[in-house]
Amino acid sequence: MEFRIYYEDTDAGGVVYHARYLGFFERGRTEFFRDRGLSVHQLHEEGSFFPVVRMEIDFRFPARLDDLVRVETEMVEAGKTSFIMLQRLVRVDDHKLLAEGRVTLVCVDTDMKPKRLPPRIQEIASGD
Repeated sequence: MEFRIYYEDTDAGGVVYHARYLGFFERGRTEFFRDRGLSVHQLHEEGSFFPVVRMEIDFRFPARLDDLVRVETEMVEAGKTSFIMLQRLVRVDDHKLLAEGRVTLVCVDTDMKPKRLPPRIQEIASGD
């Protein structure tokens, strides 16, 4: 997923504010599933929700105002009720790695109790 860094994403120095990366990565995860025919909205309607339970981000190089960037997302591990995704924010012009994140999500029902991953997510995790 590619997008441009806007003024609203930056701090007073024109550098992307650290908390904005959470939103960038969230969009990347949503588009990852959309590209594979899954709608997060549809999963919610079916009673599956995916809260983030752990996130680590390594900031490698600053993203700046007007940079064209790409979020790269891959699923690297899945269990019965949770999965882990690796995400990278890369500047398009020079392919510079700006930030790298590892996020763990758990599948829960409407009562916020863990439940098995939906079959389609299991298929994605297994590479089908």
